[in-house]
Amino acid sequence: MENVQTALWVVMLLVVLALGFDFMNGFHDAANSIATVVSTGVLKPGQAILFAAFFNFVAIFVFHLSVAATVGKGIVQPGIVDTHVVFGALVGAITWNIITWYYGIPSSSSHALIGGIVGAVIVKAGAGALISAGILKTVAFIFVSPVLGFTLGSLMMVIVAWVFRRTRPSRIDKWFRRLQLISAGAYSLGHGGNDAQKTIGIIWMMLISTGYVAASDTAPPTWTIVACYAAIGLGTMFGGWRIVKTMGQKITKLKPVGGFCAETGGAMTLFLATALGVPVSTTHTITGAIVGVGSTQRASAVRWGVAGNIVWAWILTIPASAFVAALAYWISLQLF
Repeated sequence: MENVQTALWVVMLLVVLALGFDFMNGFHDAANSIATVVSTGVLKPGQAILFAAFFNFVAIFVFHLSVAATVGKGIVQPGIVDTHVVFGALVGAITWNIITWYYGIPSSSSHALIGGIVGAVIVKAGAGALISAGILKTVAFIFVSPVLGFTLGSLMMVIVAWVFRRTRPSRIDKWFRRLQLISAGAYSLGHGGNDAQKTIGIIWMMLISTGYVAASDTAPPTWTIVACYAAIGLGTMFGGWRIVKTMGQKITKLKPVGGFCAETGGAMTLFLATALGVPVSTTHTITGAIVGVGSTQRASAVRWGVAGNIVWAWILTIPASAFVAALAYWISLQLF
């Protein structure tokens, strides 16, 4: 009986740690949802975070749990995951998020989590314990999501410029200030729908490995779904102000029409990835869309040096979080 109680205590602790990661995910990625709408002056920062947090949570009623299924059952071979692996993965992801938040670097919480899982699993059982299809799909979208965001954002900008080519700039600005509320809401919906499910997936993975949920279950417990969507919404409410400036103004200067096109292109990418069950990076997606919008004006409108620094952070995310997760896995073996 004592062993069962100890196991339950460890599971509860890891659930709290996972929800802490989910909160930080919202906190860290809040800039992705609100940077454009704040930088264009459509909403004040306080209004924007409440707006984004609302749509983060509403996503619970919109999307199927395909991303959660990928993370929970499609990354690691059955029987490999244990509490030490989950602890290592979460510590690796949280550590990388704190570092990039502190320096104001828009990195991917999603890929930090995947990197954490990979690092802990490799230390325990080797690379053969990973499911190659799930890993390759996730890694592919490191490149696909910003390219797709770039393409859709720039395409939207070209279409809008052509449709409204004879309209006065002041009228365009007035219309797109209103339309940007729709695009920002759609992007926040996609953000919540994709990112909350990653934490649902890792909690589901842990509950299966510890025997609290059957591996044959087609969905995780309802409480995990509600808790994860609530946590990411609360994280967004607290906001990641260090990253807002980078996303909203340092990459390129945005007007409401540009913000609308970037958010719409980003939202379309997130909706597609979530439907396919791919744990995609909202940071990569919106950055690609913002660069795409800026590049339609002129190449010099984009601060390519800033964008380049962000790309380096993307490249380092998985190996850096994997390394920290490997250390955390070893430490957890000594603690638990």
